[in-house]
Amino acid sequence: MKNANTLQNILQHWHKPEINLHVNNVIEQIKQCRTASLGYHLYQCTDSQCRKYHYRYHSCRNRHCPQCGGFQKQQWIEDRMNELLPTNYFHVVFTLPHELNGCILGNRKLLLKLLFDSSAQTLLTFSKDKNYLGATPGILSLLHTWGQQLSFHPHVHCIISSGGIDITGGKQCWRNAVRNSNQFIFPVKALAKVFRAKYLMGIKVLLENNHLRVSPKSDLNVLLKELYKKEWVVYAKRPFGGPQQVISYLGRYTHKTAITNSRIVKFDSDNNRVQFKYKDYADNSNEKLMEVNASDFVTRFKQHILPKRFTRIRSYGYLANRGRTERIKEITKMMNIPAHPIRVKISWQTRLLLEVGKSINCCPNCHKETLIQIASYYKHGHYG
Repeated sequence: MKNANTLQNILQHWHKPEINLHVNNVIEQIKQCRTASLGYHLYQCTDSQCRKYHYRYHSCRNRHCPQCGGFQKQQWIEDRMNELLPTNYFHVVFTLPHELNGCILGNRKLLLKLLFDSSAQTLLTFSKDKNYLGATPGILSLLHTWGQQLSFHPHVHCIISSGGIDITGGKQCWRNAVRNSNQFIFPVKALAKVFRAKYLMGIKVLLENNHLRVSPKSDLNVLLKELYKKEWVVYAKRPFGGPQQVISYLGRYTHKTAITNSRIVKFDSDNNRVQFKYKDYADNSNEKLMEVNASDFVTRFKQHILPKRFTRIRSYGYLANRGRTERIKEITKMMNIPAHPIRVKISWQTRLLLEVGKSINCCPNCHKETLIQIASYYKHGHYG
């Protein structure tokens, strides 16, 4: 392995199988990513003076892998670009109190979904009020479960438009927010109270219907009463400067993994220590180093493996999945602006050429466009 300071190398040394088969499968995929274990494409240079063979190992394509997802991320961002409108966009973050971490870790699928639903319903509730908007906005929600030190810190980043669809008298029209400036369109303290009420009520309903795995229930009920008294954190940032800022944000946040290889400074396999970089937001976002036991590092990382098929990017309002394309077309007509262009899916080969300047046919030895694929080997032994 060229670089020993990678998540893949740490997992190779320190992951131990556990009861959760899904977590084991994710870890195994990351460990095998871009190795012969997952198979490869075999290429040969056709230049008579070269004739070198070249192996391209398959990636695992797992969303938790720091080596994968680059091209999928870019395609997703371009699709979202086609949905942006000439209006302001705001960024708001809903964070769950750390007292709930134990309950959430034991009921991830239900309680992380509840985080999505409660935050979106809170924004949609305020949006209906004509004192603020009086319309249905577009909302894009992104789940992150980690803090900079790989602690469990579930929160949702929401991008919300400052305008929306208003249906008055059976006729649709576009309405801009009352406070369509540098101020957030909704009062943040009021948002936090409504979000708290919706989330805690959701937990109560799940608990009453015996959908949560908790023991004993009485302890959770006591905790819920205490959390009703606590102020919850909802943070509203300044509005994006325009569509380009939104896209820049999406590029940084949407397909993020809990930790990237660039943040891992050192893995000392002899002493079983991992050193990684983090931003200390309590100290003006200064970059610092943290060193932990390797097994502790792996445990921290595994906390952020999402349940199987759990969607971590969701949309609401006029951006809700069903009928979204048609709604966007209708909105462009309401706003009297040109319709967005048809989405074009770009192959990974073309993206490689456009973004990195590399052709898949370029021989790494003689650097001529003379490379051809002669065979493929897949994990289950299939040759092509």
